[in-house]
Order: sequence, then C-alpha cells, then structure tokens
Amino acid sequence: MILCGESMAASPLNHARRKGLDVRVSIECVGSPRQCPRICSVSEDGFRARKSRHGRMRASPPLRSSTVRSNADAGRIRRASKLSKLLKEANMAKRSKKSERVRAGIVGAGVGSVHAHGYSKLPNVEIAAICDIDAARAEALAARYGVRSIYTDYEAMLAEAKLDAVSVCTPNALHAPVAIAALNAGCHVLCEKPLSVNAEEGGKIVEAARKSAGKFMIGMNNRFRGDTQVLKKYIEDGELGEIYYARCGWIRRNGIPGFGSWFTRKEMSGGGPLIDIGVHALDVTLYLMGNPKPTSVFGATYAKFGPYGRGQGQWGAPVKGGAFDVEDLACAQIRFQNGASLVLEASWAQHCAGERLYSEVYGDKGGATLEPLRVYTEAHGRPADITPAYPNIGGHEAEIAHFIECIVENKQPIATADQALDVMKILDGIYRSAETGQSVSLA
Repeated sequence: MILCGESMAASPLNHARRKGLDVRVSIECVGSPRQCPRICSVSEDGFRARKSRHGRMRASPPLRSSTVRSNADAGRIRRASKLSKLLKEANMAKRSKKSERVRAGIVGAGVGSVHAHGYSKLPNVEIAAICDIDAARAEALAARYGVRSIYTDYEAMLAEAKLDAVSVCTPNALHAPVAIAALNAGCHVLCEKPLSVNAEEGGKIVEAARKSAGKFMIGMNNRFRGDTQVLKKYIEDGELGEIYYARCGWIRRNGIPGFGSWFTRKEMSGGGPLIDIGVHALDVTLYLMGNPKPTSVFGATYAKFGPYGRGQGQWGAPVKGGAFDVEDLACAQIRFQNGASLVLEASWAQHCAGERLYSEVYGDKGGATLEPLRVYTEAHGRPADITPAYPNIGGHEAEIAHFIECIVENKQPIATADQALDVMKILDGIYRSAETGQSVSLA
C-alpha cells in the first residue's frame, strides 16, 4: 500500500494530486474485478393509495465519503466539486434581497417535501405556494416551511401565485399535463423522474420546453452526488480513456412499493422497477458515459413476485384489491451510436443478497465504480486501485441548488429535456423488446 504522494511517476496518481483529491492507492496483481460492497442511495417511498393523490418519498441518507487516510483537510475535499461550492455559497448568501428571490411552487406534497427542503436551504428562494389534491397534506407541508398559499388545483396555483419556478412531484402519469401547463405559464420547471409514462407523452413536454421561455430540468438527483461529480471529472480529463462498456442496476430483495397503488398500475406509472428505480441507474451511467445516442435495445421483463402478493416493501400504503400489472424485474442490453454497450437490470423483488444500486464504467485506460467510488487503472505496469475522496453532497439538495443557479445565472441545466427523452426511448424500447422477444431499433 502506498500513498499517491509517494508514487511520483504514476501519472494517474499525479493527476489525482493535481486535482486536489485525497486518494489511497493499492498496487497489486488483480486476478478478477472487485465486486462492489454495500451500495446505498435514495430509496423511494410509496405514494398514497388513491389514484389522485400525490407521492411521498423518504429522503436519501447523507452520502458518506470513502474511508481515506490522508493529511489533506476538509477544504480540499469540498473544493473537489463545484456543486459543493455552490451549496456553501448559497447557505452563506443571506444578503439576498426579498424582492430578488425566486418564487417557487410545488405540485405534489409527497416527494415535494424533498424539494421544499432543498428550496428552504437557499436564501434566494421563496416557497410561494404548495399544491396537492390532498388538502391536509398540502397544509402540513406548508406549515413546516411557513408557506401561506395552499392549493388543490395546480391550474389555479399557476394562475394566481405569480411563480417563477415549479417543481412537478406527482405520479408519473401527471408529469406531462402539469409540466406543460407550468411551461406554458412561463415558469421554469423541475420535473421529477421519469419524464413521463412513455416517450410519446415525454415528447410533448420536450416540445413545450422548446417553445417556452422557461428552463426545463429533469430531476435525476444521482448525477449531483459528490462521488458522481468526482468520477465525472476523472472521465472528462481522459483518465479512463474511451468508455466502451458499462453495467448498472438497482435491485431489491423485497421492495415493491405501495402494493396495489399507482406504483403497480401501468396506466399511472408506465411500468414497474425499470421506470421507477432502474431509470436512476440508467441515467447516472449514461451521464458518466457522456450521454451517447442509443441505437438499439434487447430486453426482458418478469413478474414472479407481484402477481402473487409477494415481495412487498416496507414503505408506501398498499391498496387492498389493487392491481399489479407491471413487471417486478427487468434486464436489457443497450447499444449506442459510438459502438459502446451497456447492461442494465432493475428489480423490486428477487432472491438476491439485498438492495443494491450500482454503476460501473469501463474504458481502454481504466475502469470505475460508484458507491463505493473506485478507479481501477495501471501504474508502473501493475494494476492500481485508486480510492478518491469526495465531498459529502446529497444529490437532492445539490439538484435543487443547480436548478436555481440555472435560473438566476441563465445557464443550461446538466440534466436536460432531450436527455430525459432519450432515456424514455430506451425504456420504451426495452418494454417493446420484452413483448416481442426481438431487438428494437431506436435509430
């Protein structure tokens, strides 16, 4: 075991030092790839049972830095990410005038509570209105953050609340009508994943975003995590070379949310774990790969637990007698225009060791995994494993901060509508492939 500072000739290590990253390096012969240990990220909580009600999600636990033995101080770690600097400046910028604050509204008081928390951390944002068809839930969230304007009709909120920005935090089937209405009202929109229930509906949002003066951003919080941002920097600096293969997934042993609720009804959700949690793993991996254009997919879906009432999770209110007409496991191979390929898996229930979210990317100069963050390369002709330290940044707070930064500074969001539509086309293709048993062209 050597510290990067002691290996003066190893270019990947010198690069890490130049970036101000704390790393610990193990140089050894590697016979087989290391398997990621415990993977943790955001777990989605179930939305309430009624079709018309909005959702509730448990916020992610704070992400913890990898175990690193180093002399560098916490300031160097924070500087490793531009998002960390953004959050720090936002929390300190108390001099913002009330008249300059961004007026934000939230549609959906379930997962919307995560958005409210993020907005509350930013002194240049005022949560001006909250809307939910469940008035009691809207009132409870409004009371927590001192919001006076409460609505049960999002169209009334858009007409009366004089909003600058809107968070769309509803069940998937309502993303398109709410987002389009907000964009048509001239608002900037942050829409929770997925874009919609299918690419056709998602395309309507993209078209409205192109015509609107407002910005549109898709809520893919895993892009904004501290470890993701550090790995993205490694890739952009060419440390892994050409990324030609990737693996990713989110699997659970017993994790079907809100059995019988909108989550397990295709008309409201668009699908099962593939569109619910698989979309997170897929998006963050595509982001690391540089968002290559997909050309074809081959996939399969299975429902071996849900139809028999098995595999239920501990969150989300079940609906007695409610339908389960989605998959509980999906897998796929995706090909891209640049020749790269990706293998994806997603499940709510399967006989596995436990819940795991992972993303692995492989290039001709090195490979890497997320959570825990590891970079696998070579030094002095021998395998070298690098464990970069990364800033402890929660994806949701950083996502909200970036959205507001894009509004205030007129920047392009890093999670765009077009990228979200490409993800929806991949998901649609996987479902079609599963139905036909044939590869589906996306070109």
